[in-house]
Amino acid sequence: MAYADQTMSGNKIVAIVIVGLIHLALGYALVTGLAYSAMKKAIERVTTVDIDEPTEEKTEEPPPPDTKVPPPPPIVAPPPPININIAPPPIQTVERIPPPAPVLRVVPAPAPPAPPRVSHAKAVQPKGQSRWAARIQENYPSRAVRSGTEGTVGVSVTVGSNGKVSACSVSSSSGSDVLDEAACDGMRRYAQFDPALDDDGNPTSASWSTRIVYRLN
Repeated sequence: MAYADQTMSGNKIVAIVIVGLIHLALGYALVTGLAYSAMKKAIERVTTVDIDEPTEEKTEEPPPPDTKVPPPPPIVAPPPPININIAPPPIQTVERIPPPAPVLRVVPAPAPPAPPRVSHAKAVQPKGQSRWAARIQENYPSRAVRSGTEGTVGVSVTVGSNGKVSACSVSSSSGSDVLDEAACDGMRRYAQFDPALDDDGNPTSASWSTRIVYRLN
């Protein structure tokens, strides 16, 4: 048993030594390999530096001289001579200048006179005066009857285009306001007219005057 243990321990020592040598060899190989690769990269950097070579400048050569001879100018014949001595036209002289021709003035004939215009104007005319005058007198104011007042009233009325009295005013008073007022009131209520006509025959307004007599029987 003691021999076997010694043999096994010796084998372990040998194995450990062999393993250590192997590690040393591997480490050496690794170190030397890395150094070799680093040196190789450095050499490549040094050898691969780009060097720009100077380029030669190209000079332009002058064009060759023109050896063509220009053609001679064409021969031009001289123009024919022009005679500029033209005889001027003859000048006629007149001893006496004749008078200008008379100007005939044409006077147009006068226009014929316009035909006379026919006027259709007509004054206002009372229509049925006796009838409506009697109605005015029949409406004798009761106040004037009681007081026994009589008189004559002058009135001026404006007759419209429809033949009716549109306005009335007293032109001469009877002396009684009652009779004066009754006269204009009766004219506005009962009087009728044919209206006046203008020059074209159209109805128009016009004035008319009359007198109304108030008498008690």
